[in-house]
Amino acid sequence: MKNTRYIIPLLFFLMGITSVTKAELPPIFGSEYKGKTQKDELTRVFITPQRIVWKNDGGKNLVRNEEVLLNTGNSQPEFTKRDLCSLISTEEDTASILLDYGKELHGGLQLVLGSSSRSKPSLVRIRFGESVGECNSQTAEKGWKVGFSTDDHAKRDIIMEVPRDGLIEIGNTGFRFVRIDLLQKNTTIRLREARAILRFRDIPYLGSFRSSDERLNQIWLTGAYTVHLNMQEYLWDGIKRDRVIWLGDMHPEVATITSVFGANEVVPISLDLACEQFPLPGWMNGMSAYSLWYLIIQKDWYMHSGDISFLKKHKSYILGLIDQIDAKIDNNGIENLAKERFLDWPSSPNKEGVEAGYRALIVWAMKDAAKLCDFLNEPEYAKKSRLCAERMNGNIKNHNNLKQAASLMAIAGIINAKKACDEVVSVGGTKGFSTFYGYYMLQTQALAGQYKQAIDIIRQFWGAMLDMGATTFWEDFNMQWLENAARLDEITPAGKKDIHGNFGAFCYPGYRHSFCHGWASGPTAWMSEHILGVKILEPGCKKVKIEPHLGDLEWVEGSFPTPYGIIKIKHIKNNDGKISSEINAPKDIMIIK
Repeated sequence: MKNTRYIIPLLFFLMGITSVTKAELPPIFGSEYKGKTQKDELTRVFITPQRIVWKNDGGKNLVRNEEVLLNTGNSQPEFTKRDLCSLISTEEDTASILLDYGKELHGGLQLVLGSSSRSKPSLVRIRFGESVGECNSQTAEKGWKVGFSTDDHAKRDIIMEVPRDGLIEIGNTGFRFVRIDLLQKNTTIRLREARAILRFRDIPYLGSFRSSDERLNQIWLTGAYTVHLNMQEYLWDGIKRDRVIWLGDMHPEVATITSVFGANEVVPISLDLACEQFPLPGWMNGMSAYSLWYLIIQKDWYMHSGDISFLKKHKSYILGLIDQIDAKIDNNGIENLAKERFLDWPSSPNKEGVEAGYRALIVWAMKDAAKLCDFLNEPEYAKKSRLCAERMNGNIKNHNNLKQAASLMAIAGIINAKKACDEVVSVGGTKGFSTFYGYYMLQTQALAGQYKQAIDIIRQFWGAMLDMGATTFWEDFNMQWLENAARLDEITPAGKKDIHGNFGAFCYPGYRHSFCHGWASGPTAWMSEHILGVKILEPGCKKVKIEPHLGDLEWVEGSFPTPYGIIKIKHIKNNDGKISSEINAPKDIMIIK
């Protein structure tokens, strides 16, 4: 039983038992500590730098023996001054070094020092960055500016003293690069190690995807890792910024989690906390659209997990929310849920399109609310939800050529998916795609049978981020940024643009822009659903349809986690274009082909 330590907690969760691990303290801690300790459920791993990106020594050999920082360490200082990297400052020059850890990480930095020149601690500046440019940037004193970084959600620019000997740990943020500057004049510090601390949930990747296209394979895995990093104590949207539960942003993340990690506890505990933080009659995150997403997430989660005890736990909130929405929609389908209308930031300038998309989201949410009420045996509320959707259906405005709106209208069944794709969603390929709502654009293309077009867009749009050095997917991206732009893992050459610092809009200009945002993981869930072909037909994955769409792929294989175990799948395209499939599923699951 190789993965027993993962299976037992999962079984408890599926049975509705909440398991909280208490820390076992040494005996000296008395009864006064009872109920006041909690074990850190996340794992820490030290990551050695993969390369030295850059050093600044003024041509005077002020950074010496830096290659020792690329060696695996043990957190122990070295008093003999051997195998140490020296950073030296003079009256005129100070030393700096910039390290690359190879992958986006969440956590901090451990410095191990030995025999510095001062008898007192030395002053250094530590800068964490998701790109080389961010590591080399200045932090804005006020507001958000292109070319500047921010510390408003997680401290990433830190001036601090480090000990003469011993070790110190710094930081809690999202990063791939670290820059260290020695600030005092006429000082030498010696580093034995500068290891990143990766903090993550130690859980297996139960789902998998591998195909004849390595680019798609890498995109699937990158989306999975993007969400994995955001599975902290609760499900965040970003590890540098947006380190809180955002209900709308959660929907693509939940789709990815169920495709990769199965029924992981981070989803229900996050939904629990969201209801506690935003009780009715308030809206989730203060946004009416995000309360609509709450209903959609609850339906999708129950379809995968089949956890009726969790759904019943949220019954009063769900029914109360249905009452609240119903009361704000009159008999003519005119609603006044709230003054604000929000889909995603890139759609915001198109007010007419956002209005249509928002109303379509109400229809989608109320249809899913009706299904939730069916599961909960609440026929009157199911009827109320369906009537809400019907009233809204007759009062949806034109999508105004907004891909986000047309996609929601197609998913909600308001317009034909092929019509939506032919009119706007597929027009111009990746133009108008966004990292968040791109998932729903791909879903609309699947509804229209445009699988090949969707696969091409995944390669082009999400693949372009990989081409620029990404190891996780970004909060925002526009293909126009690529023109004359340098990769994120290199110092921007003269005459080129910084892919991180020179772009971004709305609330994320420049380096404030997050390079690890869970809402961008949609292609991972999409490829499992449509290329592997896994469609859940009954709650708890009791009945699953396998219907692959390979597009131009020669073969695909992978796995999909369910409460009953893992479904293993392999599809091969024959010379005649027909697909041969091998499917191995747990005996409790009915497979429909």
